[in-house]
Amino acid sequence: MRAVVQCVTRSSVTVNNETIAAIEAGFLILLGIEEGDTQEKADYLAKKIAHLRVFSDDQGKMNLSLCDTGGSAIVVSQFTLMADTHKGNRPSFVKAAPPDIASKLVSYFTEQLRGYGIATQTGEFGAHMVVDIQNDGPVTIIFNR
Repeated sequence: MRAVVQCVTRSSVTVNNETIAAIEAGFLILLGIEEGDTQEKADYLAKKIAHLRVFSDDQGKMNLSLCDTGGSAIVVSQFTLMADTHKGNRPSFVKAAPPDIASKLVSYFTEQLRGYGIATQTGEFGAHMVVDIQNDGPVTIIFNR
């Protein structure tokens, strides 16, 4: 399981020229599911991300989490995060979980974030999406679990 977490001042997801998710301050989370990933990995990752202290406190230090700030999140499934680029110039996606498994784990991960009180929206699994990101900082954290 791999997640790219970006602090955003705003973010949105559009499918077929229709905005399906939009938030103000919070996280845009690109989530890749690998074959063999489990709900336990999703639990761990959701807890880490919900409590990740990357937002500024009153003294300007990265000391607050999404739980502390009341920010929102958008979770976007992105199988291309599982790309293997070691050979040749065309990435291989053989490590990515099959869509039926990946879809369930993305939904499960999203529910775990919501369980921490985080208002969480999603992209559309398997759709071509346009993701608008206004990265704040910029702060981008990559998790491999």
